[in-house]
Amino acid sequence: MEKSYVLYIKDHGFDDLYMSFCGYSECEPKHSYGHAARADYIIHFILEGKGIYRTENRTYHLSAGQGFLIEPEMLTWYQADQDNPWSYIWIGFGGREARKCLDDVGVSEERPVFYSGHGAEMKRIVMKMLRTRTGSVSSQYQLQGLFYSFLALLTENPMEAEEQQDKESIYVKNAVRFIRGNYKNKIRVTDIANEICVSRSYLYKLFERSFEMSPQEFLIRFRISRARELLTLSNMTVEDIAMSCGFCDTRAFSKSFKQHYGISPKEYRMKKAQSM
Repeated sequence: MEKSYVLYIKDHGFDDLYMSFCGYSECEPKHSYGHAARADYIIHFILEGKGIYRTENRTYHLSAGQGFLIEPEMLTWYQADQDNPWSYIWIGFGGREARKCLDDVGVSEERPVFYSGHGAEMKRIVMKMLRTRTGSVSSQYQLQGLFYSFLALLTENPMEAEEQQDKESIYVKNAVRFIRGNYKNKIRVTDIANEICVSRSYLYKLFERSFEMSPQEFLIRFRISRARELLTLSNMTVEDIAMSCGFCDTRAFSKSFKQHYGISPKEYRMKKAQSM
């Protein structure tokens, strides 16, 4: 059974740069997450073992001492190795200065993978975060201080990224960018194909090769995963979340959500609230 600890921070008290959540996991063999789109930037760092990280453009085979960045609204998937499953820490964050912070670290959507020799120190910081009680002004400053200490470790070493991508990736990247920018609207697969100037059949082949799913399934999963983030990290109503994620009505949203996660959106929100 997976061993996992998560801290969600709804009232961070900061605007320029803030932490939304953090966590630590010791994964079971083949344990996976995704395909999912997240609301914030997320940095994972692998402490032990190895696994696979798949972005919208490329698949990376990673191991202890490496980390990876997840950009907001980017659909990603990652999985622990069968024989040597990874354990990792992660921090989700946002704010007006988040992009500049990542520039200082040396990671981006095009260069999401990095290396660091500070794994032990980073784990110590995250575990201290997880032990911090939230809800007070004092805890907000404590967590913010620990967050900055974590970032300081990341910026100590120049981080080397993996090289980029195959000749078809530009089409996939543009298609996913279109989805990310328009998933709230009533877009169709034809709209995606027209946007990147390819046929529906070729678009289907690209998505099957890159994500092992059709463009339509990719779009639905993107909307559902974005909705899941809003159910966890916002106080929006289920009705407002459905509309903001491109569903025609609450019934269609609830049906699709239950098909993917086995429970209704309201049940999911209640379950998450009880675990926090």
